[in-house]
Amino acid sequence: MAAPATSPPAPSNLRRIVAASLVGTTIEWYDFFLYGSAAALVFNKLFFPGSDPLVGTLLSFLTYAVGFAARPIGALVFGHYGDRLGRKKLLVLSLLLMGGATFAIGLLPTHATIGTAAPVLLTVLRLVQGFALGGEWGGAVLLVSEHGDAKRRGFWASWPQTGAPAGQLLATGVLAALTALMSESAFLAWGWRIPFLLSGVLVMVGLWIRLSVDESPVFKAALARASARKETSGKAEKMPLVAVMRHHWRDVLIAMGARMAENISYYVITAFILVYATLEADLSRQTALNAVLVASAVHFVTIPLWGALSDRIGRRPVYLIGAVGVGLWMFPFFTLIDTRSFGNLLLAITVGLVFHGAMYAPQAAFFSEMFATRMRYSGASIGAQFSSVAAGAPAPLIATALLDSYGTSTPIALYVIAATLLTIVAILCAKETRNRDLSDVGAEHGEVPGPRDAVAAEARSV
Repeated sequence: MAAPATSPPAPSNLRRIVAASLVGTTIEWYDFFLYGSAAALVFNKLFFPGSDPLVGTLLSFLTYAVGFAARPIGALVFGHYGDRLGRKKLLVLSLLLMGGATFAIGLLPTHATIGTAAPVLLTVLRLVQGFALGGEWGGAVLLVSEHGDAKRRGFWASWPQTGAPAGQLLATGVLAALTALMSESAFLAWGWRIPFLLSGVLVMVGLWIRLSVDESPVFKAALARASARKETSGKAEKMPLVAVMRHHWRDVLIAMGARMAENISYYVITAFILVYATLEADLSRQTALNAVLVASAVHFVTIPLWGALSDRIGRRPVYLIGAVGVGLWMFPFFTLIDTRSFGNLLLAITVGLVFHGAMYAPQAAFFSEMFATRMRYSGASIGAQFSSVAAGAPAPLIATALLDSYGTSTPIALYVIAATLLTIVAILCAKETRNRDLSDVGAEHGEVPGPRDAVAAEARSV
């Protein structure tokens, strides 16, 4: 196979692009995970009073799941305009929407003040969060993937993925610090608002960095070719969604299957575990938060390492390591937590997140390499976010309901293992994409190749 045709950008420019994507995704995930942690620890008391602790948590997680329902809509809208107008513009919009909704949650009156209107408003703002995040992920990973070269794409594209553990680290760290410094009554009265209001400051920083980067050169070249085709033929391009369903329906299904184990395991390990550790293992809230905090730091460090490994041995082998590892770890995971030891709790979460990182790290490059440029934002976003409705959205809710019904972790472990089997099948059905040139993928699906695409295609035919 010929060397990829896409020229790597200057190192300083690429680092700035990676930083812009990472800072943006960190802020977006901070906002999203902050809600998840607050749903497990605070919202059940402030917005759903009168219920027993487990039922209140279930109702709280239900509003948490609503945010996932909006993510596919965000994927469709942001994907469509991201493939038409560019990645950068839509990334700025997603950051503003997410930050604004999170800041507004920090100002919400509780059930004690306005009654049932409080959980309704909370749900509406959660929908805005989900809509914004549905468009954020695809644009952030594509901006890096389309700037970088194929040889190290797995490594560079994995950095926006570290925004998830970084956001989790930041959200959990702020909550852990507040709960350590404040009494429970003060935290419930007003302290919980601080991390949500902090989002307003973080968004300003993220916008300043994100506005400083250039649009993807691969996208600009594809847009120029599309304009030339339109002038020649007089025909408008098909909508990106229509093109994805025509040329990439199989890739969308593979992406959705690949997300099942990754998404479900993550929310069980980081969100539901706050419920299980405090209610079932009888550990303190502070202990559970500290364990997630330390494990998220390890998760952050290992994601780029898995991404670099995917550049050497391929996306599929690394992804399979993660899926199989998570499946095998589920029973030891709960067994360790049941010992009620902080060290064992930390080990359980850390190992689970390391295996999760083996799926999450290559995912950005893997999904980017599946789709043609003018439908890549739509394809990657649809594949990633539509699966989240069946995967991450109900995961804490299902896990909590299973615990309530059976009083044991066994059905929860089996639930995660079933998801890993789906993911393993999806990855085995996928093609390896490690050596694909992103500017050349479109030629396989009806895009007219540019000069560099033609050279690459000719080289491969020799």
